[in-house]
Amino acid sequence: MKYGKNISELKVGDSAEFSKTITETDIQGFAEASGDFNPAHMDQAYAEKTHFKGRIAHGAMAVAFISNVLGNILPGPGTIYVSQEVRFLAPMRIGDTIRTKVEVVEMILERNRVKFKTNCNNQEGKEVVDGMAWVLAPLTPEKG
Repeated sequence: MKYGKNISELKVGDSAEFSKTITETDIQGFAEASGDFNPAHMDQAYAEKTHFKGRIAHGAMAVAFISNVLGNILPGPGTIYVSQEVRFLAPMRIGDTIRTKVEVVEMILERNRVKFKTNCNNQEGKEVVDGMAWVLAPLTPEKG
């Protein structure tokens, strides 16, 4: 089974998506992996006193969802994430289903670079993260 696309197969407009419902386990695991135990993510009593009036998921979790799509789906295995510009527009919370989408917007074939528009929306369609990413796409088909 072939996963993703190599640089010669990609074209502007290609896109891919991934959806994930955020759980308590996800937030705990992300905190453990990243070392980010900010009480805005971990402590309901503390978080209720903040601007968001409750716990929020780590914004970087959305960036990890983008990395998942780029590295596993499009372009897919063999992709190297080069850069990410990101804006955090709204909070993500436990129980939110986040739809992550990437879309090819530019290609520099001679440098093997591909630029993607990246965004994440919650189950209500509200955009929670947007940005642009550059990757080095695989030169040859990768096997998954």
